[in-house]
Amino acid sequence: MPLNLLPSEQLTHSTVRMVCQLADGTSSTGSGFFFAFVKSPTQNVPAIVTNKHVIEGAVKGQFSLTLRAPDGGPMIGQHITLELDRFEDRWIPHPDPQVDLCIMPIAPLIAEAAAAGKTFFFITLDESTLPTDAELEDLSALEDILMIGYPNGIWDKTNNMPILRRGITATHPNIDYEGRKEFLIDAACFPGSSGSPVFLYNASGWTDRKGNMMMGGTRVKLLGLLYAGPQHTATGEVRIVNVPTQQRAVAVSTIPNNLGLVIKAVRLREMDALMQAKVASGV
Repeated sequence: MPLNLLPSEQLTHSTVRMVCQLADGTSSTGSGFFFAFVKSPTQNVPAIVTNKHVIEGAVKGQFSLTLRAPDGGPMIGQHITLELDRFEDRWIPHPDPQVDLCIMPIAPLIAEAAAAGKTFFFITLDESTLPTDAELEDLSALEDILMIGYPNGIWDKTNNMPILRRGITATHPNIDYEGRKEFLIDAACFPGSSGSPVFLYNASGWTDRKGNMMMGGTRVKLLGLLYAGPQHTATGEVRIVNVPTQQRAVAVSTIPNNLGLVIKAVRLREMDALMQAKVASGV
């Protein structure tokens, strides 16, 4: 890891902006992040994580990856855009159809680039970035969060960099909202934000639930990924809808109320178990 990158700077290299081309000729944008599955001292399966609804119906997809410098750091401003056919077919869905989560292994893409003399720089999250049960139990209902992605498709295209947004938890991250492995955040969640990783983020210390001050350190834990949010219509009706990937005119206006639904990171452990089974069976 380059020593000159602060934790927040490292996290900006953990995400990827995806553009999906649909069969009807339209396009949509979404966010994703890198995660290593089946990780051991000798192997891992690097993949991109996003929502199922982000890549649904995509016949083509493209995303940009930053090149790696000889010293191991990122070559800011130098990146390659990859375009893939049969985009939706490349993704492995969570086995529960009600869970809006999928992953795409990218080891073949990395190997193909390496064969062409290109190496990429990105930060891959893994099991060590997920909160333990004890860490979750120590959280309060109100915690600082950081969401990284591409709201409204906005990004620094010159440098291939995402947008960072701060917020707070709106429900307790250790309680299953409405009985599902989800929780709410208070943050602006715009089209293109679907699939954004949501981190517990304290840059200069924090207080545990007993009131003890933890001074000087940085606490970063992946709490989950954004997928939907409550919106209210012009008539006052409240609906839970997927954070859209497109901006388009609709007959009934819906207005975001700055709340977002986050799929808990524990679902990534379920995907890891699925990938371990696939590796064991040679699939």
